[in-house]
Amino acid sequence: MKEELQRFRELADRSFQKGQFTFTDFLSMAELSVFYENENELAYAHPEVYGGCEAAERKMIRFGNAEELGYEQEFPIKVLKIRPQNRKFADDLGHRDFLGALMNLGIRREMLGDIFVKENEAFLFCRDSIAEFIEENLSKVRHTNVRVEETVPEDEMIAPTPEDEVIQVSSCRIDACISRVYHLSRQDAVELFPTGLVFLNGRCCTENAKTLKPGDLVAVRGYGRFEFAEELGISKKGKLNCRVRVYR
Repeated sequence: MKEELQRFRELADRSFQKGQFTFTDFLSMAELSVFYENENELAYAHPEVYGGCEAAERKMIRFGNAEELGYEQEFPIKVLKIRPQNRKFADDLGHRDFLGALMNLGIRREMLGDIFVKENEAFLFCRDSIAEFIEENLSKVRHTNVRVEETVPEDEMIAPTPEDEVIQVSSCRIDACISRVYHLSRQDAVELFPTGLVFLNGRCCTENAKTLKPGDLVAVRGYGRFEFAEELGISKKGKLNCRVRVYR
């Protein structure tokens, strides 16, 4: 990710030297991890990370702050609501369907943020420069005719709702919790770490023995994410009961 780090440095320098806000496109978890690992180096440009709502995984970085620059500039993000024109005849649509339809329009992935799907509708975070193009050109997802309109929803309307679960583990190690949450063997869980598929609080995690603390957010590419909420005590069989909040 040396190229990505160099890009961050260039945007930070431009903001600092020219006295203006600069922005990245939407970044993946792996790209964001590069930023977090080098955040101190870039602190002089006052970076801020945001993806349109608190629950977003794909986020932009803004360099510059209003206090020093003397003006404010919001993140260039718009939210579009995509819904079937006729629910009665709509396909059962999921995240992959909406993303595929957008990519078929020739839109680069970095121009798109998170897509939250609820009850066959999607809330799409996108770069403001392509919002109008999507509104005018996205007319079908799979075999379903859709309507697209800009919206300003509240976070609780669009963010995925986590489900509370109680798991039993031998310890609060991250690999043990991943194994239980996603019903993997312990070995399969361990093998996720060296391939860069596990992220802890936004940073790539390669230490499978790391102990989780309340509030830690774990994301596993290809599986999902969950928040480690709390320890609940020891079971009769000597296992540790823990409460996690799983995003489905």
